[in-house]
Amino acid sequence: MRTPVGIAVSLLVALAGIFAFSHRDTPSLGAHRIPIADMNLTHITQTDAGLVAAGELGHILISMDQGASWGQAELSHQRYALITGLHFKDGLTGIAIGHEGWILRTTDGGKSWQEAAFNPESEPLLSVNQLPSGIWMAVGAFALTLISDDDGKSWSTLPPPNGTDWHLNSLLPSQDLSTWMILGEAGTLLRSTDGGESWETVPEFYNGSFYGGLNLDQDTWIIYGMRGNIFRSEDNGTSWTSIGGELPASMFTHAELPNGDILLAGQGGILLRSEDRGRSFRFSSKSGRMSITDILHLSTGELLMSSDSGLMPKVSTVQLEQRAGA
Repeated sequence: MRTPVGIAVSLLVALAGIFAFSHRDTPSLGAHRIPIADMNLTHITQTDAGLVAAGELGHILISMDQGASWGQAELSHQRYALITGLHFKDGLTGIAIGHEGWILRTTDGGKSWQEAAFNPESEPLLSVNQLPSGIWMAVGAFALTLISDDDGKSWSTLPPPNGTDWHLNSLLPSQDLSTWMILGEAGTLLRSTDGGESWETVPEFYNGSFYGGLNLDQDTWIIYGMRGNIFRSEDNGTSWTSIGGELPASMFTHAELPNGDILLAGQGGILLRSEDRGRSFRFSSKSGRMSITDILHLSTGELLMSSDSGLMPKVSTVQLEQRAGA
């Protein structure tokens, strides 16, 4: 009986092999869905190509229909590192920065990106901008400082400004680009009045972290950070006055509206609004538990906000006022 049984087993194995390797139609996987409403997005901006958003796992996304739909930008290398910031010098040429010293460059408004730097041993980069000289400068954790003198194609390391070793969170220009500020942790505030050629340390007036700010005119600045602390300067950063603080939320980003009003946003979806050019702020709205990471004022008049939980639904300034009064 062994021979017939062996033959039968061999036939079964052969038939199984034929079945396994034979052609079969498989169902379509369907369109790939980008979870734009669930992703950690750190930055959103408008370019000549459309809306560009970036964030978790190295995703850079682009929308050519004002945010109705999104597609993946083309990256020369995908490192799956968090993108922490975007800056465009015009409608086409921009730089993306992230963790592990990752730097990408685009010349088509964000549709495609070429890797310019990556170092898995590097600290995260947190802010990037182009100085009046044309040199690009990026700063980050533990005062990591990189520059590029070939329009972002290659990068080299510089000693930290003034020898600091604190995290540097934001690199900000005045409107005429003559004065620059570097904001960081532990009250770090560096100022340059020669377009970033040299830096001076502003004496400490607050021992918490600063995350962002804006220049309203030549001498007037607003900076903000931990626990809702907001400071205003009217002498180009020489002295600062507290105009807010001790909120249960840190402020991470801002937007200046066409009418001159200023919005600050951060933890807990909190939005603050100033109608007096930053002399005071009042509560405007709160949206869930997420942290708002960026605000973009669209040509439609609506606001599009990114968060650590994805893109938020567009909202009009009128709706913000209604929420504030509710």
